[in-house]
Amino acid sequence: MTPVSSPSQSRLALVLGATGAFGSHTVAALLKHGWRIRALARDPDAARRRAGPAMPIDWVKGDALDQASVVVAAEGTDLIVHAVNPPGYRNWKGTVLPMVDAAIAAAEAAGARLLVPASVYNFAPDAGAGLDEDAPQRPVTRKGKIRVEMETRLRAASRRGVRVLVLRAGDFFGAGGANSALDWLLLRSRGRPTALFRPGPKDIPRAFAYLPDLGETAAALLDRADELGAYEVFHFRGDVLSPAQLLAALRRASGNPRLPAIPFPWPLIRLVGLWNETMRELMEMRYLWRAPITLSNGKLVAFLGEEPHTSLDTSLRETLGELAEPTTPPRARNDATAPSALSNHAV
Repeated sequence: MTPVSSPSQSRLALVLGATGAFGSHTVAALLKHGWRIRALARDPDAARRRAGPAMPIDWVKGDALDQASVVVAAEGTDLIVHAVNPPGYRNWKGTVLPMVDAAIAAAEAAGARLLVPASVYNFAPDAGAGLDEDAPQRPVTRKGKIRVEMETRLRAASRRGVRVLVLRAGDFFGAGGANSALDWLLLRSRGRPTALFRPGPKDIPRAFAYLPDLGETAAALLDRADELGAYEVFHFRGDVLSPAQLLAALRRASGNPRLPAIPFPWPLIRLVGLWNETMRELMEMRYLWRAPITLSNGKLVAFLGEEPHTSLDTSLRETLGELAEPTTPPRARNDATAPSALSNHAV
């Protein structure tokens, strides 16, 4: 991809969820591309300490569920990054849609563009591989139906004049949290991987998105915002890996050619799910390990020239290297590959 010149520092983004997985990496990429960052936090002082001095962010007090505080925080912004999601799959029904409604209201009031990361939850088990932006969305899970409703509201907002950019990707990995598939599948001792759970057939591919690459993609798209439509969707392909390929890559990255794979305890997850919401919701998403649901990046490559991509061996080595260290948000750097730890798919 041809490097772009840094735009003016006058561009201001409000980031909702700036210390989370997608949010922190998008902040790092936007800073590199010349944006100023404002971020919402219930406790700005704690958020400032967590982000650290390497992340020059103007923290303001507010809650992503409180529409009034989001609208106030968005005053004067050019962009709102909606990077919040309930952790551990908890209370999606009561939080996901109110939060996106607050972001839409803020974007409408400020005249700002709205950037929203999206997932593959929208698609049915038989949707197939290499899905493009026009693929039918026929979800079979509660979370998938909520995701479809979320995008329906975003499209409706675009018809009222809100400019919307949706960036869809597979399972995240990178610095900034826990709970991604890679995180809960990898057994570790003192930061070193000791085994990998195999959650489905070893030859079924799954889409993975390295967060520094995804953040760089978002920033690159926004550098050409004038060429985007009122409602624009791009698919990020990332790394497409079967459990067998993931195991081989982790063996290379860890330097342990005998790293074992063991069956994932789905029966236990089902049992614990009788009283644990996170396990119950995890069980509902089991189909993603049984069906080859992956994304085509043809539109993205045609627009940007290429998809930002760190080699898998490099991204996993950096990931594993940080597991034994305290996880911190990524720093603004002059490249798209800030050090990372296995992390959150919650967007």
